[in-house]
Amino acid sequence: MQPFQAIICNKTESAYTATIETVGEEALVSTGDQDVLVKVDYSTINFKDGLAITGRSPILRKFPMSPGIDFSGTVETSGHPLFKAGDAAVLTGWGVGETHPGGLAQYAKVKGDWLVAKPAGLSLKQTMAIGTAGYTAMLCVLAIEKHGVKPQDGEVLVTGAAGGVGSIAVAVLAKLGYQVVASTGRLSESDYLKSLGATTIMDRNELSSPGKPLSKERWAAVVDTVGSHTLANACATTRWDGAVAACGLAQGMDFPATVAPFILRGVTLYGINSVTTPRPKREMVWQRLAKDLPMDKLDAMTQEITLTRALSIAPEILAGQVRGRLVVNVNRL
Repeated sequence: MQPFQAIICNKTESAYTATIETVGEEALVSTGDQDVLVKVDYSTINFKDGLAITGRSPILRKFPMSPGIDFSGTVETSGHPLFKAGDAAVLTGWGVGETHPGGLAQYAKVKGDWLVAKPAGLSLKQTMAIGTAGYTAMLCVLAIEKHGVKPQDGEVLVTGAAGGVGSIAVAVLAKLGYQVVASTGRLSESDYLKSLGATTIMDRNELSSPGKPLSKERWAAVVDTVGSHTLANACATTRWDGAVAACGLAQGMDFPATVAPFILRGVTLYGINSVTTPRPKREMVWQRLAKDLPMDKLDAMTQEITLTRALSIAPEILAGQVRGRLVVNVNRL
């Protein structure tokens, strides 16, 4: 195959770098059992990708390595029974962009078991506007639904609402009829969040400081992308038999809480892992996204950027300065 462009992160004793480089097929092989070669059209920048590009957290497990935990594109060669040349495919998770070369490159070579066929009704660009963030948001919604929380049961809180996971969670929950309270540190984004369907905007400062073990009941359910004190306070204010879906750690990995919400109010805390979901559930999640995420709202929250811009925008993501979703056109430098 011809040389191609990729973001390559490298680490030495003295420096951590992330640059666009021209590489060959040797940059795609990590374990030797990848059986599908994909010509990548789009990837995204998630919080985890921001950490990988900046080196602020040990996301990448080996070097040199391409970051990018998801991608969409067209199969060029395949040794997998479910995929053939010309098929449109999507990947999220499975350690790609961490232990295996990722999607911020013009090619990717992966196990076919990690791929899903592009859902009907979505373009390759739209699948990456959704990406891991939207996939995770839908897993949170499914946990809330499985718990039995219905729209008439009361308000649903979404923390980090202006980010990628939060934005899609707001849009999906609103489409399904839930009353969504959007918590954000950027009150300037209030109009944006209301356009996605939020009924109320909350300043994140109301949740981000140490709080009481139990506070006044408010939420029928919570989608938390933040962790730390925010998650603890969300649990402490969730109503009897409510559900909290935890999927992020933007504020921190700690959970400074007590057991009070769980043993005195019967609150259930669901941990959301989007990385290794089995194929049947993964395909169902994508079908639900195609059905329950309003495409006009997805398009409104999405901006397309180049591979070069992906490098410079990573610190902005970590600082919480990016709204909605970023789609990286890896073939535009």
